[in-house]
Amino acid sequence: MALASFMVPIGTPAPEFTLPAVDGSEVSLETFGKEPALLVVFLSNHCPYVRRIEHGLAAVTAELAERGLATVAICSNDTANYPDDDAAHLRDQVRRAGFRFPYLIDESQAVARAYQAACTPDLFLFDAERRLAYRGRFDAATPGNQEPVDGSSLRAAVELVLAGQPVPEPHTPSVGCGIKWKPGAAPGGWVTSRG
Repeated sequence: MALASFMVPIGTPAPEFTLPAVDGSEVSLETFGKEPALLVVFLSNHCPYVRRIEHGLAAVTAELAERGLATVAICSNDTANYPDDDAAHLRDQVRRAGFRFPYLIDESQAVARAYQAACTPDLFLFDAERRLAYRGRFDAATPGNQEPVDGSSLRAAVELVLAGQPVPEPHTPSVGCGIKWKPGAAPGGWVTSRG
């Protein structure tokens, strides 16, 4: 069952985090203190919605990094029930997709709750003050269509943020596999999925 982004209010401050990366390093929000834009994207290895865009996400974020976009990915899924999302499989995904950004493991799922992440992929773009400027889809591509994987929605938002401009609403929510919460860990009232 696919879920859509919760569409957290624009202007929300980026929640703090310090998490281990799949390469063994430790990464925090402060790691990205100087870049004028920061993309925090919740991903997973097994989700077909992520698989559909992962190469495009790698390419677009690498291109926009030259302009000042920092990117960090976080996997918050319950690996006991979804072992394809464990650290070893995430390292395989990094190689397969060509990710050049840190990929973090949110074992406690506290960071997903703090960001109100609903699905994978779920994108949160913050400005230089680390206030939320855009949340929504990467582009129109999904597993069920033939739309190009070009990052058009994210790219347009990043261009505006780098220019110091607001990203006009409405933003189109991201749609993907629901975060795989540990038993009893889903925040109250949140829908969970088994897909």
